[in-house]
Amino acid sequence: MTHWTKPLAPVARSLEGTVEDALLHIAACLDRDTALVLWESAARVERIAAEALRAIVWPSRAARELAEAVTGLSDSGLETLVVTPLRRWGLGVRQQIVLAGRPVDVLVGDRLVVQIDGYEFHSSSAQRTKDLAHDAELRLRGYTVLRFSYAQVVHDWALVERTIRRAVAARLHLAG
Repeated sequence: MTHWTKPLAPVARSLEGTVEDALLHIAACLDRDTALVLWESAARVERIAAEALRAIVWPSRAARELAEAVTGLSDSGLETLVVTPLRRWGLGVRQQIVLAGRPVDVLVGDRLVVQIDGYEFHSSSAQRTKDLAHDAELRLRGYTVLRFSYAQVVHDWALVERTIRRAVAARLHLAG
């Protein structure tokens, strides 16, 4: 789709746009959850602080709402796909916090760790071995660990959602 709009910021050449202009078009053209994945990815890849995105005078409501929603904490688009519905459910969600000496993707409540294994960081045998050792240490410290693959998050969200909901129903996210 071609967009003929006035850029948010001046550009060097007429055919060259900015990340901010791309984000504005994404806000207008995609559903909120898909757009948020791209906004979070842009914040990470382009190293744009969430506060900087909120400081922009966005001309559309959708862009303003996305700027408010960006945390800058997602390590990947997969992570955003998981945390967005969890936050909508009203659960306490923290991202990229260090537990047992390594960061975890998502901590729900006090005790439910959700790990999302994209191919880039979880494809080698050595990485898988580290992941399993970390999972074991977390379990010994009283955490419940749920680990999902790219294929599960993207192609079988119903299974992922059902599993997390069951863990929350069993109160596995609460301490003591």
